[in-house]
Amino acid sequence: MSEKELNAYRFSPEQEPTDEMLEQIMKEVAEEARESNRKATEECWTRMQQDIAAKQEKWGDKINALIYDRE
Repeated sequence: MSEKELNAYRFSPEQEPTDEMLEQIMKEVAEEARESNRKATEECWTRMQQDIAAKQEKWGDKINALIYDRE
């Protein structure tokens, strides 16, 4: 099935999709879902790493302040 035919198809009660159409549609949806999930996971890890770095810096400053206040 050509991409043009697939893109021209619209779900409607009058025209049932062929098995080939459904297979292609499900394949594309699955690929989009995997890519969306990968991006979301990557963004989550990036934010977590940024939060960790910020907290390490904050606590490092507090610890250093305590150490240097004693001297």
